[in-house]
Amino acid sequence: MTRFFARPLLILLAAAALSRAFAGEYEPSYTYHLLEICQEASAREVDRNGARPTILSRAMGMWGTAIYDAWACYDDKAVGTIFGGKLRRPAAERTLENKKKAMAYASHRILMDVYGKESEYIIDAFTKLGFDPKDNSTDPATPQGIGNTISAAIIEMRHHDGSNQCGDEIGSNGKPYSDYTYYKPFNPEDKILHPDRWQPIPFSDGKGGTVKPGFLTPHWYRVKTFALTGPAQFRPGPPLSDNSEQLIKETQECITANANLTAEQKALVEFMRDGPRSTGQSGHWLKFAQDVSMRDKNDLDRDVKLYFCVANTAMDAFISCWETKRFYDTSRPYWYARYFFKDKDIKGWGGPGKGTVEMKGQDWKPFSPATFITPPFPGYTSGHATVSGACAKILEHFTGDDKFGISVTRNAGELTEPEKTTKVVLQMPTFSAAAEMAALSRMLGGYHIRTDNETGLKTGRALADYEWPIFQQYFDGSYVKP
Repeated sequence: MTRFFARPLLILLAAAALSRAFAGEYEPSYTYHLLEICQEASAREVDRNGARPTILSRAMGMWGTAIYDAWACYDDKAVGTIFGGKLRRPAAERTLENKKKAMAYASHRILMDVYGKESEYIIDAFTKLGFDPKDNSTDPATPQGIGNTISAAIIEMRHHDGSNQCGDEIGSNGKPYSDYTYYKPFNPEDKILHPDRWQPIPFSDGKGGTVKPGFLTPHWYRVKTFALTGPAQFRPGPPLSDNSEQLIKETQECITANANLTAEQKALVEFMRDGPRSTGQSGHWLKFAQDVSMRDKNDLDRDVKLYFCVANTAMDAFISCWETKRFYDTSRPYWYARYFFKDKDIKGWGGPGKGTVEMKGQDWKPFSPATFITPPFPGYTSGHATVSGACAKILEHFTGDDKFGISVTRNAGELTEPEKTTKVVLQMPTFSAAAEMAALSRMLGGYHIRTDNETGLKTGRALADYEWPIFQQYFDGSYVKP
């Protein structure tokens, strides 16, 4: 898999100071700390293989499910996703310490499976928690047995869930997560035969050459969803066609916006572009969920439910979005500009240190590093918008209010043109505002036209509205597998 994020982007949110004045003397829950380990393992995996948001979302969904199912065995009402209530422990065993231990072992086994090459870090992290990573007991009378049994069942189910984690699907090249559906771009690399169909974009390899990353995980529409009846359940109507005046208008809007970015807009583009240490929108919204934990002073039980909801909503939103991307296979502003404005004089971002310059349409490029010009997969619908719309809505459902209330401090432009930066504070008063900011950032950054984002937001919100009652049924013990 070609690495399409250069590691200078690793600074990402390290410079972003999230406002936590509301936390006071509150000590984050044990679940919060387990998520920190998951996030760090995810970031290290990105360091190794580049950012692969679909794959990360599945890993985090598995993790969220594992800690929830382990916890549910020690709850009075909740049922797990794999065994239902069959492994529920007697009332005398439903202690805080047993919950922690079961969750830790479940978390450890999942992370070792999905991020095996980060085993040194993962083993060390759980050893520091006071647990024995070599304890493979599956005795349900012990919390480690509960955690190991549940994680093993999730791993067994997910190893052949359509993701090709093991690289053994017929048609694949044997590499983990490789395509086995024989996807090929409609357009050749050097010619636009159909302007609204996707084709690879040349990136700098950072060494003086170029690379052309292919469609990242084009088979993702085949991955087993968590709660949806199928990946196409929320497929939206068709995108704008290539002979549409609206498509030309939205391409022009994107070009104009990208050429005239304010410091605040540059900060927004960069903040939403990569998430915390490249862990994608799943990691980004789980980080927002941690801010909710701090704000609301959540305990272990509430955080388990919260992260379970957000992680699985993000995973399903990615699967749903990728089904739409694969079905419609649409292009992006990079190619639209070259087709609709070829040989025409336009204004665009000239590159680091050059500001806005005159250029021909075929020379246009987004406000983005040369090593990551545009995400390597089709445009409609936006993954950022779909996942953000879904996760924002699930957070609203979970907390009972749209209020968010965090701010993020950024050095605008630090990832793209570090020679001139401006400190900016981004305010996110509500979850819906944060999602809308994520969607808008994709048009401002030059990665999507407006329709990609607006349709993605709408789809994500509908998906979350559908899934929220299902989460509630797990929590109150009324869920029955269809």
